[in-house]
Amino acid sequence: MLSLIAAASYFLAIHLLVSGTRVRDALTGQIGVARYMGFFAIASVAGLAWLIIAFAQARQAPANDVYWTISPITRQVQIGLQLLATLLVVPGLTTPNPASVRQEGALDRPNAVRGMLRITRHPFLWGVAIWAAGHLLVNGDAASVVLFGSMLLLALVGTASIDAKRRRALGAKWEAFAAQTSNVPFAAIVQGRQRLKIGEIGWWRIVLAVAVWALLAWAHPYLFGVRALP
Repeated sequence: MLSLIAAASYFLAIHLLVSGTRVRDALTGQIGVARYMGFFAIASVAGLAWLIIAFAQARQAPANDVYWTISPITRQVQIGLQLLATLLVVPGLTTPNPASVRQEGALDRPNAVRGMLRITRHPFLWGVAIWAAGHLLVNGDAASVVLFGSMLLLALVGTASIDAKRRRALGAKWEAFAAQTSNVPFAAIVQGRQRLKIGEIGWWRIVLAVAVWALLAWAHPYLFGVRALP
């Protein structure tokens, strides 16, 4: 369990205390953006591998106390949450977004705010947050709380961290984009700053997201040893 806690702490630290802060600015100023991105990618992959291995070990440990268990209701809620998460993650990964890595140039497009970005400027991270929250709902053992809790924290705090990083780097261009969009999903639409246009998201993205969700739900016992569907 200590290895899992250390892995989660490391993974959170490199993303929240380095990636989105002035530490990153200082490092890129010293070694350049490309070299920094290479080092950070290696550090992230290593941290993720450590996290996965430590989680697998911690789940089998005697100290892995169980605080709550899955129920028929939470299973059904979890299925819906994972669909919602996939509907954010897949379009989020396939939509040009100035909040994403090396996509700042999307701000130069006259129609930069389209589709999923009308809902949130951080669709991928909100999808990860919902994914993690859903898994917390049905996995109440200590190891799962550490793993999915850390992913939930990383995703939520990461949205604000990216906003701050982009604001420092892009200034007025980012401020204009942020004024038209929202971090919290649907907030800009509720406030009247945007309109929901499902067609702009791209129906192929929505179909692909549903297909990915269905495939993962079906394959879950084969991939992770745990049944996802009733």
